[in-house]
Amino acid sequence: MTSRPTGEAARGGTEGSPALEPPFKFSARTRVGFSDTDAQGVVYYGRYMPYFDLARVEYHRALGMLRTGPEDRQFVMRAMTVEYHAPAAFDDEIEVGVRIARIGNSSVTYEFAAYLLPRTLAVTATQTLVLVDLVARRPAPVPDWWRTKVEAFEGPDLEA
Repeated sequence: MTSRPTGEAARGGTEGSPALEPPFKFSARTRVGFSDTDAQGVVYYGRYMPYFDLARVEYHRALGMLRTGPEDRQFVMRAMTVEYHAPAAFDDEIEVGVRIARIGNSSVTYEFAAYLLPRTLAVTATQTLVLVDLVARRPAPVPDWWRTKVEAFEGPDLEA
């Protein structure tokens, strides 16, 4: 009998997972909870967003960049697209690959691929977040230190 990851092991980030396909270099794992499913017994479409949020946060934690700098600046969601490829059900283990595909002046575009383990592609998504000066309520430039860390991790796969 194989043991199933629980707690931190199930949520922690992974690098080099066999489920990940290039250009993804990082992923986070989670498990489908009963409350994530609908009357058909599959994950309700809107419940994938928290899986993407988990992966994005773990990505930033792994790179040591949970904070963007001054407290008066935060990333906010600007746009998101999602495509569904295969259903997930209660207790399925999901690995969500996440990467930053592009860094603009004030925006960052993330790509996600959620796999049912061991290797079934379930969902893909993109999210664009904008760094906002909360006082002025205007876009703010992505800090150079932040950009440099992402460039070092993503390498040539990062769009300029």
